[in-house]
Amino acid sequence: VQLQASGGGLVQPGGSLRLSCSASGFNFDHYGIGWFRQAPGKGREGVSYISSSRGRIFYSASVKGRFTVSRENAKDTVYLQMNNLKPEDTATYYCARYGGSNPIAGQWATPSQYDSWGRGTLVTVSS
Repeated sequence: VQLQASGGGLVQPGGSLRLSCSASGFNFDHYGIGWFRQAPGKGREGVSYISSSRGRIFYSASVKGRFTVSRENAKDTVYLQMNNLKPEDTATYYCARYGGSNPIAGQWATPSQYDSWGRGTLVTVSS
């Protein structure tokens, strides 16, 4: 099982970035995928989740309305479109494979519910 996040970089406040999470080594279209981020000195925070069938999508309150998650199962890839970026969005972003069936309540944002993690990609929002 491999997951690799990419697409990070330096962007000015108000700008946009699209992150990609490429997967391999498992039946991608059978699993939900979550996005997390971790800022220096802080814990890992759930950002978004998309189920295998796209039927369930969740966002944290801090990004709702600005970020959009999507997936392209034919390419084994999940995307995170990030618009109107703010300095507080600065963090290393990770994608992860959800280890259970469809999450309920806030399970999607709990790191221990995920069984595989990719390397992160750094997003820096600064003028």
